[in-house]
Amino acid sequence: MACRIIKTARRMGVETVAVYSDADKDALHVKMADEAVHIGAAPAGESYLDMEKIVAACRETGAVAVHPGYGFLSENAAFAERLRQEGIYFIGPPVKAIEAMGDKITSKTIAAEAGVSTVPGHMGVIESAAEAVKIAKKIGYPVMIKASAGGGGKGMRVAKSDKEVKEGFERAKSEAASSFGDDRVFIEKFIEEPRHIEIQVLADGQGNCISLGERECSIQRRNQKVIEEAPSPFLDAETRAKMGAQAVTLAKAVNYVSAGTVEFIVDKEKNFYFLEMNTRLQVEHPVTELVTGIDLVEEMLKIADGQALSIKQEDVTLDGWAVEARIYAEDPYRNFLPSTGRLKRYRPPTEEASAQLVVRNDTGVFEGAEISPYYDPMIAKLVTWGPSRLAAIDGLAVSLDQFDIDGVGNNIPFLAAVMQQERFREGHLTTNYIAEEFPEGFTGALLDEDTMLTMAALACRAAFQLETRGFAHPGAMTQQHVTTERSVLIGDRRWDFSIPKSDESFVLMTSEGQPLLIEDGWQPGASVAATEIDGKMLYVRMDRITSGFRMRYRGADLVAKVVLPHVADLMRHMPKKSPPDMSKFLLCPMPGQVIRLDVKEGDIVEDGQPLAIVEAMKMENVLRAERRAKVARINAAAGDVLAVDAVIMEFEAV
Repeated sequence: MACRIIKTARRMGVETVAVYSDADKDALHVKMADEAVHIGAAPAGESYLDMEKIVAACRETGAVAVHPGYGFLSENAAFAERLRQEGIYFIGPPVKAIEAMGDKITSKTIAAEAGVSTVPGHMGVIESAAEAVKIAKKIGYPVMIKASAGGGGKGMRVAKSDKEVKEGFERAKSEAASSFGDDRVFIEKFIEEPRHIEIQVLADGQGNCISLGERECSIQRRNQKVIEEAPSPFLDAETRAKMGAQAVTLAKAVNYVSAGTVEFIVDKEKNFYFLEMNTRLQVEHPVTELVTGIDLVEEMLKIADGQALSIKQEDVTLDGWAVEARIYAEDPYRNFLPSTGRLKRYRPPTEEASAQLVVRNDTGVFEGAEISPYYDPMIAKLVTWGPSRLAAIDGLAVSLDQFDIDGVGNNIPFLAAVMQQERFREGHLTTNYIAEEFPEGFTGALLDEDTMLTMAALACRAAFQLETRGFAHPGAMTQQHVTTERSVLIGDRRWDFSIPKSDESFVLMTSEGQPLLIEDGWQPGASVAATEIDGKMLYVRMDRITSGFRMRYRGADLVAKVVLPHVADLMRHMPKKSPPDMSKFLLCPMPGQVIRLDVKEGDIVEDGQPLAIVEAMKMENVLRAERRAKVARINAAAGDVLAVDAVIMEFEAV
């Protein structure tokens, strides 16, 4: 976000100062800013959450204003007040508005009094798990337990039973205390088949306030948004107008100034209920910028400078469609667990802007940068705009194909798979989308027959390129140089190809006599193949392996072996190696710190029983037993920082 702000500030002629912790000394925002100030150690409590250090950085550099971005102190009223005392502008809303809307309990009360539709629930502070159970029963299951000062999915749990309320209450309080320094939680009714739709508002210091349309943010995992779009494929003009009017009413009720977002939960009948107001710029703000043509950071800077809004409500129009995919350092094949390490390769798609497609990549990293365990695992926000929803989706799919990341796990395969799902393309979204579409977790996408043939042909073409390096073109080959028949094996599938002599282009002939014209392809040393096969342009990630290639495309992860036909005949007789049995171990699923161990050596544990809690990037992950067993040995203690797959404990059968 700092990089995003710096871009607009630079265009406006405003100089910037970056603050950074030990973990971020080589970060991109530090390189981009006009000046940079070190403010402490890697843990956020010793740097980014220490408001006195940020005030000191302002004094040191003569900075007259602070843009808080969308994390850490961005919604901290005490920080805004501290800046006011120092005569430093806070580029955000007034202290009282932050206090009113930053506390979810207070905000619900204000919203109800202002006539804004709210979700049924208990808005008072809840002191104990037993009290939480009583309240949940009164509201009726399922319920949502939420941190009063929360955001970003932290301190949030859905509960469908008394047991889940007790456990969720404890975890929500703990996460809330760790992330926000405030462990208060409240409970409200969980709306089933919900859509998460939010309204962007802008307000100046002269009493003007407008809404800038909505964003659909329903595709979430662990209550954190993954894919967002503007406008929503669900809303009609009438509902949009009603939601916008209520958002403006709420903003005016608290004398709001600056950019803010009013979040609603919307049921299948288009009934909408106020969730919360984020008194800051949202992560997903680029989709609003692309459909309205309004630079929200520029507006925030102008408003902070005392200027009145130059835009009236009737001036706001929504043009085309924009879709954003959050690219995280996390492993979708392991339930989206965070991943850390060095970005050995980071090559985003080329940004572009035309009447048919806009590609925008908001990022804060670069090739060689380190993804640390201390902060949110977001790498980039890839956004596309098109004249229609499907045009924007298809543009995003191609851009994801072109995005080349290596060194850390990332969720690009998952995002690419979603872009192809018929349900997503038709706009049938709810906040349960990921759980419903991937009930067993993400295991990769399946490609259709034509695409699989294309993958096999590309692997065959690439293999010939390696074998014939030094020849002018494939048509120059002769039988004495190389045999022109090859078989490609992907899983249990086999394709046989031959290469007719051609001086014009590279043609593969399938065993059924189907010619495939490959205009371009993989180049030795390249990690992404840009290839056109029979007029269809594809971007496929390709890495060399023994006798073939690892190929990644649209969420599929394939191993293609390219061999002589007689070798392919023999390979089906090769024995398959079984993976080792790891069921007797509890492995650490991500790099993180052991917060608590719930069992001891000699205990008998049952299926589903909590064993340990590991914290990674401010999220607490409860690790549970998968079957009845005896704890034979514990290899870690509370406070230990573990690497991925470190053995926490060992089991034996009972």
